Amino acid sequence: MIARGSGSWLASARPCTVVGHSRLAYDDRMRMHRVFALASLMFVAPVAAQEMSPHDRLAREILKQLIEINTTDSVGSTTTAAEAMAARLKAAGYPDADVQVIGPNPRKGNLVARLRGTGRTKPILLLAHLDVVEASKDDWSPGVDPFTFIERDGFFYGRGTTDDKAQAAIWIANLIRYRQEGLVPDRDLIVALTADEEGGSSNGVAWLLANHRDLIDADYCLNEGGGGEIKGGKHIANDVQAAEKVYHTVSLEVRNAGGHSSLPRKDNAIYRLAAALNRLAAFEFPIALNDVTRTYFQQMARLEQGQVAADLKAVGQRPTDPAAARRLADASAAYNAMMRTTCVPTLLEGGHAENALPQLARAVVNCRVLPGEDLADVDRTLARAVADEGVTMKVEWKGVPSPASPLRADVMLAVEQQTTAMWPGVIVLPVMATGATDGLALRNAGIPTYGVDGLFTDVDDVRAHGRDERIGVKEYFEGREFLYRLVKALATGR
Repeated sequence: MIARGSGSWLASARPCTVVGHSRLAYDDRMRMHRVFALASLMFVAPVAAQEMSPHDRLAREILKQLIEINTTDSVGSTTTAAEAMAARLKAAGYPDADVQVIGPNPRKGNLVARLRGTGRTKPILLLAHLDVVEASKDDWSPGVDPFTFIERDGFFYGRGTTDDKAQAAIWIANLIRYRQEGLVPDRDLIVALTADEEGGSSNGVAWLLANHRDLIDADYCLNEGGGGEIKGGKHIANDVQAAEKVYHTVSLEVRNAGGHSSLPRKDNAIYRLAAALNRLAAFEFPIALNDVTRTYFQQMARLEQGQVAADLKAVGQRPTDPAAARRLADASAAYNAMMRTTCVPTLLEGGHAENALPQLARAVVNCRVLPGEDLADVDRTLARAVADEGVTMKVEWKGVPSPASPLRADVMLAVEQQTTAMWPGVIVLPVMATGATDGLALRNAGIPTYGVDGLFTDVDDVRAHGRDERIGVKEYFEGREFLYRLVKALATGR
């Protein structure tokens, strides 16, 4: 894929409302902002070309400290990590009243810290999770321990380097920097580093919302879920996650009396379930785009060529071109998942003996539902697709609706300005995650959430949750600087 200039996603995003300004005036201001951002490039030295700054050194030290604290659900402690970060903030001059470690049990502590501003507007919440998925040293390459911070060949290695301790370390390093610089923003900045995002029964964001909403209540939140894309060694897009699909699981069951395998019957439970699954395989939910995904396809068209570019552009228009959508869905599972709700069998079981007809055949079907779709409607649609009253459907995991965040002009414009200043030619790409983050709980609580971090990784070498998880050294320091500038701009209006 080839980047074709920075441009502006906002030029085509709809609807767009700017209070107190006309559409024409807003477009003029947009063009001026881009000119100023491009002009500033001559005064900004590339981060990679500079000797490691004290700010980068601190960010490296904090990341190392966090990586080497085990925060897995099984044996780790987010409290230990939260207390370590609290100690750093207090040493930097933050008062005790503005740095708290709280949680539902001794191992599941959450850090909440606040840089106080003038209070002219509501705070910004800066979120990251401290917990990481399980990791065994035996599963990683020789000489690479998931809980030992290693720098090698231009990368930092360790569990959590990409999900999500890099962003947690950056929030702390930058909060210390703001304090050192005497920053008094127009709004408070709240950093929350939380527990059990990856799993476990003590999710920190949900617990804080239920028990200490006042500590994290904000105008909006910046979270994980975005990130930068590198393709073929080239930076191409800085993603902003503004929506995510809803996780919803059902089971399909066929039961009967069974019998001896020497006396086959047409109503074999496995046959009947297989027929139902075949009908499900042939079924597709309809195309349904929202503002986030429509803008995504419009922007992706600028990164592709030929028929693919034309199809992406056609899908992003109103109305969506069904033939173009069909070609994209057939060519890419990712594009297909961005356009529609999906339901797919993931587990299968049946029978109890090799010489007996099955009395039970069961399949688990996992759905990823588009924001805004009614889960009851999804269940009814699945039942119609299965088309057999002899197949019992049961909800195993009821999804929690997750509305999309509005593409706020102030947030997206600031992201675009800082992206252009640091990575000329890289586009800002609004995305809908097909997975899940803690943004779900915040959006349902009325706090719009945007996954953005400026941490670029190779799209063909994603190691989060996997073996030898790592992040580029240069990319980590650039992400730190990007988030420093972005948050400062959002908090001060300059």
